[in-house]
Amino acid sequence: MITSLTNDTVKYVDKLKKKSSFRREEQCFVVEGIRMIREVPVCLRRMLFVTEESLKKYPELANWCDRVETVSDGVLQKLSDTQTPQGMLAVVRMPETRTAAEIRGEQDASRKQGSRKTEQCMDGGLDVGDPLIVVLDGLQDPGNVGTIIRTAEAYGATEVLIGANSADPFSPKVVRSTMGSVFRVPIYITEDLVGELSKLKASGVHVVGTHLSGTDFYAADLTGPIAILIGNEGNGLSDEVAETADVLVRIPMEGQVESLNAAISGSVVGYEILRQRRQGRS
Repeated sequence: MITSLTNDTVKYVDKLKKKSSFRREEQCFVVEGIRMIREVPVCLRRMLFVTEESLKKYPELANWCDRVETVSDGVLQKLSDTQTPQGMLAVVRMPETRTAAEIRGEQDASRKQGSRKTEQCMDGGLDVGDPLIVVLDGLQDPGNVGTIIRTAEAYGATEVLIGANSADPFSPKVVRSTMGSVFRVPIYITEDLVGELSKLKASGVHVVGTHLSGTDFYAADLTGPIAILIGNEGNGLSDEVAETADVLVRIPMEGQVESLNAAISGSVVGYEILRQRRQGRS
């Protein structure tokens, strides 16, 4: 049993929890709780840390991966990112990160083969019709980023493209908010969001920006290959990213409300895209 807070492995996991640069370097991140731990595909499992009490409650965790360590309550408390730890925590590998273009190429190949899988190492996998790419520009709130990833899976997004100026999608708070979607939705972080959007447009993807000066989104054609741009919670899309859009749309609102939370806005637009696509298939 690991009981020392100065144990090298404990310090390693603590650093993974706190530093996004270290997570990128190690290509690993931390997940907590039985629900999330059960979501992790076998091929991504690296280390599991569990208290003796939790191991008695969930004996199947003894064989969760090749390295399972029992730890004291004090050690788990140090490693946990929550006020009330659930008695277990795991280090997992990041799903393989590739360029958006590579992912789309695989989706095209899967569609031709009649497959629903977009990632070999993902549990599940999304339908691979016309691309629906959710693009995040400068979102800072981890809860918003996680919720957007989760709802993106629900309305059929094929990819989430995240600018480097947004919250790290593999931080503990974001991962918790995804409720497991982080393992099923392909996520690509780019240092050059404008450049990546230019590639999307060149490949025939229609780029739609959410913007207060846009037109009513119910009047927009949101069928076909779509990339939907969601901007910063306070300032919206940056000028550079907004300029890449083929069209700007806004959600019509009554009363004195000017805007909605970024995650809610993304969900509303995403479900309108799903509605139009289903209507077009009927």
